[in-house]
Amino acid sequence: MKSVQEPVNTKSINLLDFDRKGLAAFFVDLGEKPFRATQLLKWLYQEGVEDFDLMTNLSKSLRAYLTEHCYIATPEIVLEKVASDGTCKWVMQTHCGNRIETVFIPEEGRGTLCVSSQIGCALACSFCSTAQQGFNRNLSTSEIIGQLFVAQKRLGADNKITNVVMMGMGEPLLNFDNAVAAMNLMMDDFTFGLSKRRVTVSTSGVVPAMYRLSQVCDVSLAVSLHAVTDELRDELVPINKKYPLKELMDACRDNAKIAPRRTVTFEYVMLDGINDSVQDARGLIKLLKTVPSKINLIPFNPFPNSSYRCSSKAAIERFKTLLNDAGIVTTVRKTRGEDIDAACGQLIGQVQDKSRRHLKLHPVGSERAA
Repeated sequence: MKSVQEPVNTKSINLLDFDRKGLAAFFVDLGEKPFRATQLLKWLYQEGVEDFDLMTNLSKSLRAYLTEHCYIATPEIVLEKVASDGTCKWVMQTHCGNRIETVFIPEEGRGTLCVSSQIGCALACSFCSTAQQGFNRNLSTSEIIGQLFVAQKRLGADNKITNVVMMGMGEPLLNFDNAVAAMNLMMDDFTFGLSKRRVTVSTSGVVPAMYRLSQVCDVSLAVSLHAVTDELRDELVPINKKYPLKELMDACRDNAKIAPRRTVTFEYVMLDGINDSVQDARGLIKLLKTVPSKINLIPFNPFPNSSYRCSSKAAIERFKTLLNDAGIVTTVRKTRGEDIDAACGQLIGQVQDKSRRHLKLHPVGSERAA
């Protein structure tokens, strides 16, 4: 595989930037039949062949063209950490020198990969360390699907990736086209063949993109909620100032109509004395009354200079019980990979911030990078 650090011809095309529809259009433009897309996808994703000359069911002239004009490149693993619970975190470097983080969580009968969609994040959620790093740019389709491509190769056949969550660094719906193309590749029968129920996109509430997503890409939806009033959510999740709770809930109900057999997952980080009271639980029950829901309570993972503390186990259990008693399926997310800073909200990568919220390059793999 071509190293991301090698110079690349400016006319070259990274074929991992195409989903099947895009790849078919690419071949048609070359005067080839659309089925060439299926052939190429099988070589790349199922056979693991990256040398065009070895793709024997393609014509010699097509192989020569691909060799001259196209290439295959992914982010490169530059650091690997394995937690005591088996969670694995990879720091991956992109072609521009910035670094992102990808996490694999092994469980009995499944393996979940947490994938980044941006370098940094522009949303500035106050409880999330990732959001404190500033924002550089959107990842390309090849850089998103490349995380799965590289991770599965690294893990080998004995550690199958069965689930993908777009829940790493960044807001995927602010990188809509590239994220959708990557998710289409994840679910394609000729690539990874993941079920649409096993690919989840997590959003902080980019309402227009939520409506658009339900029309073009049938994946599971998770919403980072974290508060039941606009006043508090404006503080915790600033995008709420643009798309307040009423608009967000309307978009969630619309998604449930498109996929009536599924529920919307709401993520709710538990912050001591902030959003974990009985009143908050009752407010959440009322807010979600007309939305088919399940709740994922997330114990807060602390990071340096944060003013928040995690809710007590008793408060989390009380909150969970109130929701379950109201008929809302509620689970408490088990913290995974905390000892390698791979838990929810702890991914920082290495971000040359272009948003001017920070002007320094953040260290990679620091022992207490939150």
